Amino acid sequence: MALTLYALEGCPWCEKVHDALQAADLEYRTEWVEGLHSTRDEVKRVSGQRAVPVLVDDERGVTMAESANILEYVERTLA
Repeated sequence: MALTLYALEGCPWCEKVHDALQAADLEYRTEWVEGLHSTRDEVKRVSGQRAVPVLVDDERGVTMAESANILEYVERTLA
């Protein structure tokens, strides 16, 4: 699967990204992360930081954080 979303359950910014991906009818995989920043090693490995949401688009070689940036990317590039 080309799209992976790193998200935290109950995170409103993560939910907005989920909603946008679903509205665009995109297939993606969700990697649920732990609540503690210090345990988010996988997120740090792929994005250089531990905050979520993070979207990884393997097909286009794009990794991005910040929900506003991700939402704009989904709308302009993927939808």
